[in-house]
Amino acid sequence: MQHEQTASELREQTTADGAGTRRRGRRTALLIVGGAALGILAGTVTGYAVQYGRPPTPLPPLAQQKLKAPKALAPDAGTTRETVNANRRHKTDGDISKLLVETPGGAKALGAGYQSLDVFAVGFEQPDKALSSFAEDGVRRIAATAWSQDDRVFVDVRLIQFRDRTGADVYQHAQAELMPRKEYAGNPGVAIPGTPADLGHVWVDSEADQKPGYHPVRGARAIARRGDIVMEIDYFDNRGKVAESDVVDLAKRQLERL
Repeated sequence: MQHEQTASELREQTTADGAGTRRRGRRTALLIVGGAALGILAGTVTGYAVQYGRPPTPLPPLAQQKLKAPKALAPDAGTTRETVNANRRHKTDGDISKLLVETPGGAKALGAGYQSLDVFAVGFEQPDKALSSFAEDGVRRIAATAWSQDDRVFVDVRLIQFRDRTGADVYQHAQAELMPRKEYAGNPGVAIPGTPADLGHVWVDSEADQKPGYHPVRGARAIARRGDIVMEIDYFDNRGKVAESDVVDLAKRQLERL
């Protein structure tokens, strides 16, 4: 369906060989891993981590002295670092697998949880190159879920979290730029409602994948970014029909959970 390259190879001089094809079911689906160096600010990330573990520093008095604020409570047995930092803690600092969209009613759950980088890379023709690229370019963790419906529709949803927003931005845009090409989806796709077009899009393949002895398979893909997380949805129908609205609705629901 597509041909792709790793970010490491692109940095060194774009070549015709990439990390390899990634196989999902009977359909070949490929993943572009960035198009340039992902600006990984390790020192900055470490600094934030250190600051997060410290108790809040009192601010100087406000110019408006009569602003209403909740009464401070004394620490007790239930006080933790997380409760102290509750107002500055983002939901994606916790267990992002809990942010995955739930398996629809009537669908067969195929698994959910965290996916290691090596497992993620195994699906590529050159897993060693893919793995080194993912590790080098700042993929922090991947939460994934999958389900099937009526042995006809197969869905994979992934939340790929990077070490910083820059990495996620490069990754998302590198993939989105290729999807309209003929060898990919072959059309410009549609924006996800409530999301800027350059930050979230859905594509349904213009042509189904036809193989002798098999039903035609049509795929769809959603790619969007929220902060340092890239959401990816791969959607396949082994009867060759995909309702664009179904994929858009699923993408919207997943983004709402982020």
